[in-house]
Amino acid sequence: MCALCLSAGAHAALPGLAQPGWAQLTPQQRETLAPLAESWDEMEAFRRKKWLGIAERFPSMSPEEQVRIRQRMREWAALTPEERRLARDKYRSLQKVSPELRESLRQNWEDYRALPPEEKRRLQSEAVRRPPVSTIPPAGQPPRLRERAAP
Repeated sequence: MCALCLSAGAHAALPGLAQPGWAQLTPQQRETLAPLAESWDEMEAFRRKKWLGIAERFPSMSPEEQVRIRQRMREWAALTPEERRLARDKYRSLQKVSPELRESLRQNWEDYRALPPEEKRRLQSEAVRRPPVSTIPPAGQPPRLRERAAP
């Protein structure tokens, strides 16, 4: 056999590239990943692998973590493909900002979550009347330029 054929065969045998379809999951995995059932078979292999890792760790999580994970899974499953893409883009942008800014944004979010529902509704109605302002610089712009561009 030629070297190219050998390397192609070795590449095809690499484990972890293909991930199981919904029908091949264990009952435990299907129970944990139930909110993703409808989209599972269309999901890219690397995303399935990520969710399978979460399902593997799920039994060892605290009950509070399990509730949080299930809620986030339901929220994620309810998003449209475009909303998911935007969420991924925002996440990538957050990974590029300074730890101080990331902590400030996290604290602002926690403060908002602690507000009573009436106050949240008031803030949301105010936000609808204002043009959107992003505290997260656009992706692709070097961090130093973003920091200098801020007033």
